[in-house]
Amino acid sequence: MSMQDEIRRADQKLLHVYSRFPVVFDHGQGVYLYDTDGKAYLDFGSGIGVSGLGYGVKAYQNALKNQIDKLTHTSNLYYHMPMIEAAEKITRLSGMDRVFFTNSGAEAIEGAIKTAKKYAYLRDKRAGHEIVAMQHSFHGRTVGSLSVTGTTHYREPFYPLMDGVHFADFNDFATVKRVVDDNTCAILLEPVQGEGGIYPADPEFLRQVRALCDEKDILLIFDEVQCGMGRTGAFFTWQKYGIKPDILASAKALGCGVPVGAFLTTEKVAENSLEPGDHGTTYGGNPLVCTAVSTVCDLMEEFKIPEHVEKTTPYFEAKLDELCFAHDSLMGHRGMGFMQGLLLKPSIPVGNVVSRALEKGLIVLSAAGNVIRLLPPLVIEEAEIDQAMAILGSVLSEFEK
Repeated sequence: MSMQDEIRRADQKLLHVYSRFPVVFDHGQGVYLYDTDGKAYLDFGSGIGVSGLGYGVKAYQNALKNQIDKLTHTSNLYYHMPMIEAAEKITRLSGMDRVFFTNSGAEAIEGAIKTAKKYAYLRDKRAGHEIVAMQHSFHGRTVGSLSVTGTTHYREPFYPLMDGVHFADFNDFATVKRVVDDNTCAILLEPVQGEGGIYPADPEFLRQVRALCDEKDILLIFDEVQCGMGRTGAFFTWQKYGIKPDILASAKALGCGVPVGAFLTTEKVAENSLEPGDHGTTYGGNPLVCTAVSTVCDLMEEFKIPEHVEKTTPYFEAKLDELCFAHDSLMGHRGMGFMQGLLLKPSIPVGNVVSRALEKGLIVLSAAGNVIRLLPPLVIEEAEIDQAMAILGSVLSEFEK
């Protein structure tokens, strides 16, 4: 059966909530994916930032295989060793004190919101607290995470959502101050906005927000679902800025392929927020996904992933500079580490570029603002960067004719 026949089979049964590209992937190796016809694709999307270690890493695969043979589920009524080990490792690498494992990034945001609301409830002895989030942010597709996502077209079809959410402008502290009041329990932001167009936070903006939170006993929540786990040149982006949050959300490369997320807190927040019965999950933190988290933490340290990203980023950015200089269709680039965005002129739809790159064997993503989003596996080397730039250059040349 051909790949197109397989796609038709899928389209007859799957709920059509994705505009999938016409390719059926079969396996991966290194930083390449291979379709069912055997064609290779250089992966500069990494499953939307998930496959940080690339593909075919034997230590990772063997750890999961061994755990499957032992135990995959217990529920959270009991302890198990993979959870204990994963909790110790991720709190150490993140600089946080406590962790709750979830099934996804959206669930991590849900837990972070509940934690902040409970913290304020205990502090003020009343309910009715509100959240400040950022315009053009993206935090997930559940009702709660969608409520704090600062993009109207994602939210509008699903109104009414969770109330008590106010939006400020990212990197504009004056707009944050305008919407913060005595009902505010948390300020939520991505240190590097991903879906919103690859915008790194201004250091002074983060310092001002942190100071405001300290002054008013408001919790600062960082969503590092996409920008965390080594992607920007530190295990977590807050460590690059030196601005520590009270609650940190993680997922994607936390498990490098298995569905796992987490929200982490400081000890102060843990001692003054959620209590037994306030929150829970049947599958979250099961032995299989915690084995993945534990192994990913080990391998990221063994492979020195943050150091590799930090060392290789100048080369990556220099090649992006060269690409922008060579092509009139590009207006520049921005980002941090291995989270980069190329700004396309409005006359060339980013979706067309993404599709043509895929046809030529390169996986890239899009982001808001006509941006080509580049999220390669964190193990890429200079040779793969050169290959990706060459393919992108050839694609852009076609559209510039």
